[in-house]
Amino acid sequence: MTGKNARQEAFLRLVSDTSAVPKPEIRYLLSSNQDVVIGRDPTCQILLDSQVYGVVSRRHAVVRPLPPLADGESAWVICDLNSANGTYLNDEPLQGCQQLQAGDRIILGSDGAEFVFEYADNHKPAPVQLGIPVAIPTTAHAAPGTKPDGVSMSQLFPLLSTGKDLTRKAYLLPGIITVVCVVLMFATVGKPEAVGFNQKLVAIYLAGAAYYFVYQLCGKHKPWWELLACGAATIMLLRSPILDGFLLIFRTWLPGAVPLQADSVSFPELLLRMFFGAGLMEELLKAVPLAVAFLIGRLLPSPWRERIGIWEPLDGILLGTAAAVGFTLVETLSQYVPDFVRTISNETGAGASQFVGLQLLIPRILGSVSGHMAYSGYLGYFIGLSVLKPREGWQILTVGILTASGLHALWNATGVYSALWLALVGVLSYACLTAAILKARALSPTRAHNFATRLK
Repeated sequence: MTGKNARQEAFLRLVSDTSAVPKPEIRYLLSSNQDVVIGRDPTCQILLDSQVYGVVSRRHAVVRPLPPLADGESAWVICDLNSANGTYLNDEPLQGCQQLQAGDRIILGSDGAEFVFEYADNHKPAPVQLGIPVAIPTTAHAAPGTKPDGVSMSQLFPLLSTGKDLTRKAYLLPGIITVVCVVLMFATVGKPEAVGFNQKLVAIYLAGAAYYFVYQLCGKHKPWWELLACGAATIMLLRSPILDGFLLIFRTWLPGAVPLQADSVSFPELLLRMFFGAGLMEELLKAVPLAVAFLIGRLLPSPWRERIGIWEPLDGILLGTAAAVGFTLVETLSQYVPDFVRTISNETGAGASQFVGLQLLIPRILGSVSGHMAYSGYLGYFIGLSVLKPREGWQILTVGILTASGLHALWNATGVYSALWLALVGVLSYACLTAAILKARALSPTRAHNFATRLK
């Protein structure tokens, strides 16, 4: 090695092989003075094939050199670059950065590309150029008890070997919930008395699926019982005298009276009324559980303080959208669908009206991602941002309340005049929500520990 200390050079040896035919072993030399990024992006120093390693992010992880140690030897650390599926070091999730030791196994994602960190003196000849893989002929070894081209028991019965990946990566719980809902609906087929039950079941399932989508985009763990409690608290607020107080303030004292015939007033006047009587009133009502969660969090000791309370924008988005789910369920199941069914039943009969009610229920619930969940999640972002930056807290909250309420009012007002404008406002609302999620993920103090499904 040209007289250098044998411990001055190190490399990553690619040991994962997804092909049936054994290939030469590949090693990548690490630099002692610059970062080596691993991923699918063409700018990465170690570039992986996206068709082979689909779970690997575009810029997944980086191996970074440390200053020379006291004895002159070189050392390296590995850091996850906020990848979608995480980085594992010796089968443990990588938290932040960690120094590498000879023999450490690195896996990008729980079943992605796998490398072994080794010093160059362990194998000869050593790689001589950074970024150029060096092929080393190897002999494939069959697993004990199998022929080289044989089939193992785990391949014949995958359920026996997937272990915790079933619950962690295979969406097992959502699958179980879906199966249970389907079985319950089949059990009530042909029973007119079960129509109401089926409507509630479909509404809860669709609302849960919509929320799960937002939760995956946020990528931060939050206790499931707190999210349920936030939705339940919103439902209780709508069933309590507090709602009457909100109606008195925003629809009687303030210019928020919603006209019986929306097209009987001009669009600017309708927009103003919807701002106070729907947007501002409903968004502040849904923000009450978030204020309670924030106050409770301030009273709890760490780490419960951070888990329960609101300390960053992602917390506000997760709790805000949970409150919106509760609001959507009450509004749809207690107001829109029953009123519509009663109106239609006088013309078409009870059976046909129930079918039309189900037709209304589905878009109402699914539309919550670009409706109530979008407004409340967007406001939740500003609530969390005001906690993260308390010096500008009131300014941040003012902007958040006005924009979220304005989007809400715009949706209600445009729906009277044009389906096209309604769709455009829905797209804008969803874009605002996802933009807030992306910014919240970038601002998150715990982003190194969060999971996320990347928006591509």
